[in-house]
Amino acid sequence: MQLTDEQIAAMTPAERRDLILRLAPRPGGLPSRRTIERFRKWRTVLILICVAVLVPWTVYLAITLPSHYVARNWVATWVGFDILLLTMLVLTAIGGWKRKQFVFPTAFASGVLLICDAWVDVMTSQRGDDLTQALLSALLVELPLAFVLIAGPLRLLRMVAIRHGMINPESHLWRMPIPIPDLYTDHKVPPPA
Repeated sequence: MQLTDEQIAAMTPAERRDLILRLAPRPGGLPSRRTIERFRKWRTVLILICVAVLVPWTVYLAITLPSHYVARNWVATWVGFDILLLTMLVLTAIGGWKRKQFVFPTAFASGVLLICDAWVDVMTSQRGDDLTQALLSALLVELPLAFVLIAGPLRLLRMVAIRHGMINPESHLWRMPIPIPDLYTDHKVPPPA
């Protein structure tokens, strides 16, 4: 059977999406649906346990931590952090240059690291020129770059989802289902909400 461009254009978005999913090759090595579901449940439970532990831990730290503390390995901490940030930025640049999908996680991680860097720089700076420099660096460089590194790949991911008929152009990314039919009980990706 051969479909013409006109026949494809006449299809509804749902029909096009179903056609795309039917034509897409089934990935090899995909675990069983039962295994996938077990992993999903255990990961969700693990994250919820972390949230439940982190709330009282944060309250405990807020009450007990001293307002002044001299840190060991200060230089190694900052140099190590900057090496990690540099590595993620280089991987992001390579992924973007070569148009590879690994740009999504590396760009997102780079953005988060820049937000952390800005936060720690501002919070650990001495009042005066040191704090002014940290604030200017955060507001003019780190936070805008973090926004670009996080928002850009998310917008691109949304465009890919729209292009493949996974979401409507008006839909938001967070409403997009994972486009692997094997993850769902009826082996069909749920329609975008």
